[in-house]
Amino acid sequence: MIGIIGAMEKEVATLLSRLEGRAAREICGITYYTGTLEGQEVVVARAGIGKVNAALCAQTMILSFSPTLILNTGVAGALAPDLDVGDCIVATCYVQHDMDTTAFGDPAGLLSVGGRELVELPADEAAAARLLAAAQQVGLRARYGKLASGDQFISRQEQKERISHLFAADGCEMEGAAIAHAACAAGVPVCSLRVLSDRADGEAQVDYPTFVTQAAEKSAEATLAFLRL
Repeated sequence: MIGIIGAMEKEVATLLSRLEGRAAREICGITYYTGTLEGQEVVVARAGIGKVNAALCAQTMILSFSPTLILNTGVAGALAPDLDVGDCIVATCYVQHDMDTTAFGDPAGLLSVGGRELVELPADEAAAARLLAAAQQVGLRARYGKLASGDQFISRQEQKERISHLFAADGCEMEGAAIAHAACAAGVPVCSLRVLSDRADGEAQVDYPTFVTQAAEKSAEATLAFLRL
């Protein structure tokens, strides 16, 4: 079974509309939908926005449905200068840009994950390769990249510059690294596909409402292609 997590309703709506043999189970306020997509057994959930919601959703999904892979799908903001709205990032790794114990001499973003200390949480390489192929198959301009997550919607140039400087991240969002944290702690492979809905700068409040729905639909299209592969 493949677990699929999006943060917002529009990030999972297309997937749920195509889900065959759909059954629903609510746990701690999150509804988990099981069924078949493109011939694959899946469990799909809308976690809600933010790292805590994402981690709770991923952990519950792992304990209750035992997925062999978790895929995080949705939208993100562009950090790398060569990326623009409508492009796609397939994660190679994740960082939590708002994790900060530098006062103790730690590097920015240092995490404790299952007894290990890490700054970067790895994505599953084989799944990432299939995701990249799927994204390109549906016509997206896609590339590998590092995703930075935090409990902030990045919309100011100084925020963007800080994350780029500290982590050399390509895109920013609010859930991926928390899902990866739960998955890595449990030993479950994880991967992410994020279509860019804004540039994470001073124009985000203009770009986001305009492009987020289109970006979410593109991410769902690529997710379906991934399942076909």
